[in-house]
Amino acid sequence: MGGGTPRRSVAPDVTRRLLLDTHALIWWVAGDLSIGAETRAAIDSAELVLVSAISGYEIALKHATGRLPEAAALASDVAGAVRRAGFRELPIALAHAEAAGRLPRHHRDPFDRMLVAQALVEGLPLVSADNALDAFGVERIW
Repeated sequence: MGGGTPRRSVAPDVTRRLLLDTHALIWWVAGDLSIGAETRAAIDSAELVLVSAISGYEIALKHATGRLPEAAALASDVAGAVRRAGFRELPIALAHAEAAGRLPRHHRDPFDRMLVAQALVEGLPLVSADNALDAFGVERIW
């Protein structure tokens, strides 16, 4: 479950890997019910839940500029929150950067573009409430 608690153990036959978008991470850590039951179940049952380094940057930057005041605790230790939730960091590789640069201009947000590129390059479904990302052909869970 959310609320910053670690995910429960998963059955050995579960092989699903997921990438959380920034708001999914924020809502998960806060225990926010913006994440519906089916999406929570998908996160809970995933073998591996990844959080992009770009989400850490987005949270820190937006909090510092006053655009995410509710994320003060998270912004002060994104890496720790990711570990405590039982998630793992997905670093940004050059392949991700190149793929993000080649994406069509359906969506201009650079953070979302990097998340989409990482999901596509790594073959990961993206956990996101943003249906505008569907235009990129990424598998989206929400």
